[in-house]
Parts: sequence; C-alpha cells; structure tokens
Amino acid sequence: MNVAVCIKRVPETGARITLTADAQQIDTSYLGFTISPHEECALEEALRLVERHGGTTTAVTLGPPEAAEQLRNAIAMGIDAGILLESERSDWDPQATAAALAEVLRGRDDDLLLFGNESADSGGYQVGIRVAHALGLPCVSGVKGIDVDAGTATVRREEGGGWEIFEVRLPAVVTVKEGINLPRYASLPGRLRARKTELARSEPSWREGDLRKTRLVVPDEQASSVLVLGEGAAAAPRVVEVLQELGVA
Repeated sequence: MNVAVCIKRVPETGARITLTADAQQIDTSYLGFTISPHEECALEEALRLVERHGGTTTAVTLGPPEAAEQLRNAIAMGIDAGILLESERSDWDPQATAAALAEVLRGRDDDLLLFGNESADSGGYQVGIRVAHALGLPCVSGVKGIDVDAGTATVRREEGGGWEIFEVRLPAVVTVKEGINLPRYASLPGRLRARKTELARSEPSWREGDLRKTRLVVPDEQASSVLVLGEGAAAAPRVVEVLQELGVA
C-alpha cells in the first residue's frame, strides 16, 4: 500500500510563543522549527503500516524553502520520499492550503492520506477534512488506531470513555491524534540518506478563500505559586501541619 503524509513546519512546541506587533503571525525571531507533534505520529503510523503491508511512504509539505528540513527529518525517520510545495507566502489559510495539497495529491495513487488532527501553531482542525472533500474521499478525524485489511481501513477514536470504530474503503483520508503511537527517532544512517535524497519541488497555485484572519491570541498562562514552609529542621512542625490539613498524617 502507498501512504502519503501531509506535515507542517511549526515553531518548537516547547518554546515560549510571542506574536508580531500586528498579532497576525508568530514571532519566529528566536524560535527553532519542527514537525507538528500530531503529524510526527502520522509519519510513524505510515511507517508501521508499510512495514506490515509493504508499499511506499511520501511526506508532503507546503511552506518556505526552509521547510525542506522537516521533509528531510521525515526521510531520516524512514519515509521514502518528500514533496515540497514551495512558497514564501505567509497567508496560507486552511482553504488555500487544502486546495494546494489536493492539487498535488489528486494525481497520485495513494491508498491512504494521513494528516495530523490539528497543527501545533494555528490548530485549525480543517486541512485534512477539506482535502478529503476536494478529492471526494471518505474521512475520519481524531483517530488513535488504524488497521488495514483487504482494501479496508478500520479506524478507532476515543469518545466518551469508549471507542468509536469506523470501516472505510480505501483510498481514504485519516487525521491522526498524538498518542496513537510513539514516534521513532531518526537513525544516523537515516540522516545520511535524508541528506542525499532529492526532494520533489513545485510552486503551489494560490487560491483566494473566504476565510479572513482577524488576529492571533496567545492563551493566558496558567498561574502557579510555591509556599515555602521553612528551612531545615525548623520547617518540620509546619510540614506536619500541612500533612494533617491534607488528611495524610
């Protein structure tokens, strides 16, 4: 089976996020970049499926020339090939992104198209679903389990303390949630191979959409506090009092 995984270049998820003065973009002046975590899991799932069933894997991304780094990281994990839809534009909304991806994916013979459930930066939850609609393919989102047999994918997602199970005929689109697996680390031979692998490059067509970004907002940070009970042996009576208040002493 052939699996294509659409990934996105995003700021390092553990970094402190600040916005540009106009609140239209993330300020990346002091940030590194990585593959969105849900999409790392999608890459790992593609590799596991092909290890079980045979076939090929391809990573696809839309972004600036620097996004080639994320494709090479995917290849270092074990992905066979990479396609870069190269664009310097910063205003690719979900509609335009999905249209550009659908254009390049439409001419391929992939059995399964995998996406992250949402990107780590904008969190739109839309691109995979929009691509499926554009290609006329079945789509299941928020997936945490995939099994393939005889041209059918059985996928699972958590719902209300249980599981929803869907069967879809291939080809199909599935958006994957973090936690479906534990992504592997890139090996040294994989990194060497990735450096030598030629990426397919093309310039995506821009299509004006109906979505308009008003501004970005950074969520409020969760406040925390620390209570110092004292120093050394002098703090022992207060520690006992706190434990008694908590009902553990």
